Amino acid sequence: MQAPRNQFKHAINASQRQIGLWVALGHANGAELLASTGYDWLLIDLEHAPNDLRSAVAQMQAMAASGVTPVIRPPIGETWMIKQILDAGCQTLLIPMVESAEQAQALVQAMHYPPRGVRGVGAALARASQYGGLSDYLRTAGDEVCLLLQVESQKGLDALDDILKVEGVDGVFIGPADLTADMGYLGNPTAEPVVKAVEEALIKIKAAGQKAGILTSDPNLLRRADEIGAEFIAIGSDVGLLRVAAAQALNSFKAMTQPK
Repeated sequence: MQAPRNQFKHAINASQRQIGLWVALGHANGAELLASTGYDWLLIDLEHAPNDLRSAVAQMQAMAASGVTPVIRPPIGETWMIKQILDAGCQTLLIPMVESAEQAQALVQAMHYPPRGVRGVGAALARASQYGGLSDYLRTAGDEVCLLLQVESQKGLDALDDILKVEGVDGVFIGPADLTADMGYLGNPTAEPVVKAVEEALIKIKAAGQKAGILTSDPNLLRRADEIGAEFIAIGSDVGLLRVAAAQALNSFKAMTQPK
């Protein structure tokens, strides 16, 4: 039996737009609920959310029945972290703060078994191979893993042309939040120079024949990213949606009742 088909990877390769959401509350119940709402992919965040590998696995298990694609963002692109996440059964990784072609090449190698890469061969013990139940996992795993690079600094933008030449990268994601800070506009992601830089980066990614992605809750930037042709777009986070909905419910109740 072969490695599971990575629906997300095949969809973006076919230029089918994939709509995603950040999952940062760190609990399987929340992930299970979100998996039933129709998103194409849900990103389990280990960089800024209170997650570890065990909680990420629990959330992937909770999502499994829905068919949604789990994506994991590790805190940093270390080979040992990538090894653990792949063996845990996540086929699509988003690596933060990529700033050079050399770094991108090392990440590609971390995703694959020798001789192409340096991934450790321990699949017989791993959830990824159904604990050894997928007899052809080692031979087929490389076709189904998906590496997304997150460019989110001026240094990364400066190296974007070289990063886009690295073979084995499946998509390049522009991170507006950190880029905003790095450009001197901390907390103001709609600043004109930031928006211009993000749009130009997305256009460059597409012009290079690569798949482009972004996370933003700004409707104007979402619309522009879609017009440019970004294949994977995250439109918000569970934390943000919960906060907005809770505040709206409270304000609505206060508006229709008398103060006491």
